[in-house]
Order: sequence, then C-alpha cells, then structure tokens
Amino acid sequence: MLAYIIRRLLLMIPTLFGIMVINFLVVQAAPGGPVEQTIAAFKGRDGGTLARITGGGELIGNTSAEVGKGARGLRPELIEEIKRMYGFDRPPVERFVRMMKNYATFDFGKSFFRDRKVVDLVIDKLPVSISLGLWTLLISYGISIPLGIMKAVRDGSRFDVWSSTAIVIGYSIPSFLFAVLLIILFAGGSYFQWFPLRGLVSSDFASLSLGGKIIDYFWHMALPITAMVLGSFATLTLLTKNSFIEEIGKQYVLTARAKGLTENRVLYRHIFRNAMLLVIAGFPASFIALMFTGSVLIETIFSLDGIGLLGFEAAVSRDYPVMFGTLYVFTLIGLLLHLLGDIMYTVVDPRIDFEKRHG
Repeated sequence: MLAYIIRRLLLMIPTLFGIMVINFLVVQAAPGGPVEQTIAAFKGRDGGTLARITGGGELIGNTSAEVGKGARGLRPELIEEIKRMYGFDRPPVERFVRMMKNYATFDFGKSFFRDRKVVDLVIDKLPVSISLGLWTLLISYGISIPLGIMKAVRDGSRFDVWSSTAIVIGYSIPSFLFAVLLIILFAGGSYFQWFPLRGLVSSDFASLSLGGKIIDYFWHMALPITAMVLGSFATLTLLTKNSFIEEIGKQYVLTARAKGLTENRVLYRHIFRNAMLLVIAGFPASFIALMFTGSVLIETIFSLDGIGLLGFEAAVSRDYPVMFGTLYVFTLIGLLLHLLGDIMYTVVDPRIDFEKRHG
C-alpha cells in the first residue's frame, strides 16, 4: 500500500500542473482583468475600482485587446506602469512559471484589491468552509447510510414509498430556498428569533467558557448546516439503497443465509462492506462540493465569510492572486481526498490490494 500511496502522490504533481495550465489559458482569454479595470478607473468609468487598488503583488491575468481599446487617451508611460504594478509587463509563460515556483512553497502573493496576503485570506476563511462542509457531510452520511439500508431491507414497503417521496421532494428544493425558509421561521424573519442570522460565532466568543464556546458555535451553525443537509442526502440515500439491493440478490448472500447465519450478520458482515464501496467512492467529491461550491449561497445568505464566497468575489472582481491561490488549494485538497478515498476502500474491504492491481 505504501508504494501505491507514493505513486499517487507523485502523480498529483502533473495533475495539479495540468489543471493550473488549463485555467491559466482560460483566464488569458477572458476580458476585463485588473489592468482594464484600472484603466477604466483612470478614465472615470469605474471610480470605485481605483480606490480599492493597493498595487500589491505580481501574478497572472490577461493582456487582451481591451487594454488597447480602453487605454486610448492615456499616456503610454502610465499604461506600462499599470501593467508593471500587476506584473503584466512580463510574457505569459514567464508569469506562469514564476507563479508555479511561488505556489510550490505556498507563496500565493498578495490580493490586488484587499491589501492582504492570499494565504492569510484563505486561513481566515477556511474555518467557515470546513465547518459547513465537514458537519454537513458527517450528518448527511449519518442519515443517508442507515436510511438507505432500511429502505433496501424494506424495499417496496409503505415506509420505502413514503420515505422516497419525502427524499425526492427535499432534493428538488434548492438549499438556498431552505435557508430562506429557515430564516423566516427561526431567525427573526416573521415568526421566531431562536437562532442568529450572521457570523460563525458571537462577538463575545473569546470571553465564553469552553462549554459556552461549543454551544455558541453550534448555535450559529444550526441553520446553515440544516439548510445544506436537507438538500444533500437524497442522492446518497438512494445510492446506498440501490447498492444494498444489488448485493442482497447475489449468490454469496444466499450461501451465507443457507449456512444459517442471522440476517443482521449477513447484512452487516457480508453485504455492508461490498455495498459501501460505491458510497465511499463519492466521499471526496461530496466533501469538495459541499465545502467549496455548494456553500457559496449559504455563506451569502447567513453572512458567513468562507472560502466559497471568497473565490466567487475574486472571480467577479478579477482578483487573480486570490482566484488562482484558492484554485491551487482546492485542487490539492481534492487530490489528497481522492487518495484518502482509495485508502478507505482497503479499510472497508481488506481484499482490495492496489499494489497488486498496479504491480
């Protein structure tokens, strides 16, 4: 297993490099970068942009034809100074190579518009995204797996029909609508004000006792996590059910029952580890989706300043250091989680041996 892990870690290098190259090329072709925004600010079309510019860092971006069009009427020296300020006075290949060298040491540069290092921004926002993604995933798996097993065992029963109806209805309603409904009902919208509307913790969090901090943290997380869980466990529940139904009909199950094993032992000692392989396979992708993409609207609605919202705002404002810094972190975490998923395969079913398979 150790040799397989080493091979996978080495394979991450070209994979990560390829993803960064593709996104770099896409950004090169996209108009409206920071240079264009700054030129527009000088020409009076976007006065707010210039006020946000701090001139920090060097990274990547585009040098599209819009720079030339938007720069008409400005002195060439000023245009070159703007390009130099953002690091766009170098060729694209040189900018990319410089970027990847810095990223290899986790030096992501400085945000164009926030006057802070990207790594500091990521560290500040990461607790929110980890809280949303991790708790949502744990609760979803904790509900979906037992519910899927119950539905498989009682396939076709009244319980199976009614639970499937409820799951499909929940899945068809977006998480952000659940979030709005929860705010109206429980966060002072129209009825009760039982939960806070914004933030990860209260303003007096530092002065609370350990027990008080834990309660305060989950008090703030209750509504956002509920909104995300309600719309996220349907697919996993049906996947678990179908996986168990497929395994129940196989020959080894009939053989185990013929030997006189109890139904619970057949279900949890023989069927479980085979049926759970498909469920485990989706763990890394589910975590990444919940942590970085699925939580953007939830973070916005509940005023939770997390990684998803940071990346979205960076894309809108063309803050390239933040865009590529968060992309690098997301991709690296995703690759590591996929490796963790393979390791979990062997934990659930020791018969799987990746070294022999790739040897």
